Amino acid sequence: MTVQATFAATLVDEWTRAGVTDAVIAPGSRSTPLAMALTADVRIRVHVHLDERSAAFFALGLGIGSGRPAVVLTTSGTAAVELHPAIVEAHHASVPLLAVTADRPPELIGVGAPQAIDQLHLFGGATRWSAAPGVPDEASSPTWRSLASRAVAEATSGPTGPGPVHLNLAFREPLLGEPDGLPPGRPDGAPWHDVLPARGGFVGQGPTRTSQNGVIVAGAGAGDPAAVLALAEASGWPVLADPLSGCRVPHPLVVAAFDGIVRAGAPEPAVVVRLGRPPASKALAQWLAASDADQWLVDPLGAWPDPDRGAARVIRADPAGACRVWAAGAERAPVAWAAWWQRAEAGAQRAIESVLDRHAEPTEPAVARAVTAAVPAGGVLVMSSSMPVRDVEWYSAPRDDIRVVANRGANGIDGVVSTALGVAAGSGRSTVALIGDLAFLHDVGGLLWATGRDVDCTLVVVDNDGGGIFSFLPQADALPADRFEQLFGTPHGIDVGALAAAYGVPVMALAGDGDDGTAGVRVVRVQTDRAANVAVHDELHAAIAAAVG
Repeated sequence: MTVQATFAATLVDEWTRAGVTDAVIAPGSRSTPLAMALTADVRIRVHVHLDERSAAFFALGLGIGSGRPAVVLTTSGTAAVELHPAIVEAHHASVPLLAVTADRPPELIGVGAPQAIDQLHLFGGATRWSAAPGVPDEASSPTWRSLASRAVAEATSGPTGPGPVHLNLAFREPLLGEPDGLPPGRPDGAPWHDVLPARGGFVGQGPTRTSQNGVIVAGAGAGDPAAVLALAEASGWPVLADPLSGCRVPHPLVVAAFDGIVRAGAPEPAVVVRLGRPPASKALAQWLAASDADQWLVDPLGAWPDPDRGAARVIRADPAGACRVWAAGAERAPVAWAAWWQRAEAGAQRAIESVLDRHAEPTEPAVARAVTAAVPAGGVLVMSSSMPVRDVEWYSAPRDDIRVVANRGANGIDGVVSTALGVAAGSGRSTVALIGDLAFLHDVGGLLWATGRDVDCTLVVVDNDGGGIFSFLPQADALPADRFEQLFGTPHGIDVGALAAAYGVPVMALAGDGDDGTAGVRVVRVQTDRAANVAVHDELHAAIAAAVG
């Protein structure tokens, strides 16, 4: 009892030394020693979630919002398995996360004991590091601080970048106990291991044809916007800026409406510099794939974000550092090149405004544009995958005073409610999430945590009674209407507002309707029509093409 309690308290102490401030606990028995240690340490902010899957996505959101790994703790058995979706997202999105699963001791594995499954390497290759130190004993106490400290270091500073770490901790009954004399730590509260990231880095040769027409494609992970814009200004190349890049700011060389512009037939560049992950736009991907441009992909972690295999050169370096180095030696492209893109962007933005102004009813592109504009300065916009991330990417105007995030590591629509709440709690900022109705229903259980919490999070739910993105796919025309609705449209017929209200969350029909301005969690429901949504997208594409053409 005492050894297990001391082991758990040592882990928690070492985690706080390494900067961990939050833990998400899903109630269970086998995890008692660590749950007690977490709640006993006043330096840890504890969040209790009834559902392990939502707990993991909430911890993911804490990591996104704060930049620090949060602990998510479960008991053994299928409770541990429920962490997998969020761990996969954290893996692909490079979000630090400490997934801690309690386990039965070895003598209870493989003999029919309850909640005893094989939890070793439970998450496969989706973790940066995993460890199963066994039931703690006095002989292993010199390793405890190193175990805890390394877990944080691997989650934040591993060779392939931030991501999830899995600790599988076995405990024997009795599970309650009191810690007695923690192993000494480093002086002055320092962590046991201090892993220093590499500085600088070799950039190597850069694009040699900066005097020719080129574009910079900035996606999530593009680096410091000032460095990206410095390269743009030095070369005269436009920046096709995904909202997730941080580079979609008001600037003469920033192109926000690139999806519609390339659909309309943009001129082919000679050089493309790709920073970070690819944007969601399929039209942009096809435009790049069809070009003969010399494509340079800057990737600091070896993740190889090149699904179309178009990059002729892959530079493993910090994108911001590469941009600064290349800007210093860049020659400017012809003035007419930048001027064309500036006219196209201005025309596209006017076309978007004109089309949306003609519609008195709510449209999904208008909601995306309005929500992006309505996020308070200094706030965070969380986008769900599927149509919200595309509508924000295609139709929102540039802003330089908000942060935009999304679960685009694995591009799933699960866990979005919990992620948004975690982002709000982790960042301490006013947070607005744009979510489709199916994504909301997938994780409506996340609202169990929402009531009475000191977070400011508005969930804008676009309710088109089904899977709106499928209406844009060939299946919509190729299948009989009833079969398409059965397999893809998936109308649910659920009153989203009544469901949110059942969780005690205030519901508004439109932003500001009934809002008293105080912080809290609220749902804004906006009803749209799937068929009308396809039509307004077609109308927007046509208007942008006419404006650019």
